[in-house]
This record gives sequence, C-alpha cells and structure tokens, in this order.
Amino acid sequence: MIDIVKRFFGHLSAETSSPANNIPQHDARIAVCALLLEMAKIDETFTTAEMSQIISILKEKYGLLTEDTDALISAAEQELDGSIDYWQFARLINDNYSTEEKIDIIEMLWRIVFVDGNMDKYENHLMHKLADLLRLTHQQLIDAKIKVLRSK
Repeated sequence: MIDIVKRFFGHLSAETSSPANNIPQHDARIAVCALLLEMAKIDETFTTAEMSQIISILKEKYGLLTEDTDALISAAEQELDGSIDYWQFARLINDNYSTEEKIDIIEMLWRIVFVDGNMDKYENHLMHKLADLLRLTHQQLIDAKIKVLRSK
C-alpha cells in the first residue's frame, strides 16, 4: 500500500504545484476526495453504489489508474479521520481551483447525493455548507443540482 501511495505522489511533478502558494495539487485532490467521501457517509449509509460513483468520478476527473484511485481514497480517509471540520479541505480547494472548477466539484458532490435517487436533510445541509465554504452562490449551487438531475 505504501508503494502505491508513493507511486501516486511520485507521478505528480513540480508542475502540479500551485505557483501562488506552492501547495501541491495532490493535496487539493485529497481534499476533493475527502469531501466526496464525507458526502457519501453523511447520511450514515455508505453504499457500494456511492463508493463506485466516487471511484468513477476520481478516475474521470483526474485520469487515475485503479491503484492510484485506491491510494487517493485511503489518503483522503486518513485526512477525514484527523479533521475537525471542512474548512481545511475548502481552503485547499479555494487556493487551487477556479470558480468553474469548484462548480464542477459541487456537481460531483450532487452526483454522490443522488446516487440513491433522493436527498436527505443531512446531505442538503452539507451541500449548502460546502457551497458557502467554497465561496459559491446559492444560484451556482442550484444550477449545479439541476444540471446533475437533468443528466440522470
């Protein structure tokens, strides 16, 4: 497992660091993955369909191999276990992604919410909280939701 993590992070070159703050891009990827995992777990039911959707999203978004996706999920789970709030993840995302990319992240989160076909109150609350932390407007949140629902 350690070899997989080293290989995953070894694939990232100096080009993936954000020039503005020198935060490695992989940290932002871990933050995105952590939020996806948290969304899947917030209703206290973490299904195989949700995990499959997370894996699919990560492979699609970052072009990862299966073992690299597993390493990213493992690293994100460790970060989640050691976190006390979502701010640390939102800060990394805000520092490394544009508004359009953050809207894409919100769409990914909506995809996790609607894997089972409905949204509960905990998922709804977390979506609004994350939109605020990612400095997105309510309209951007709703537009992303509508886009995901129409694509189903």
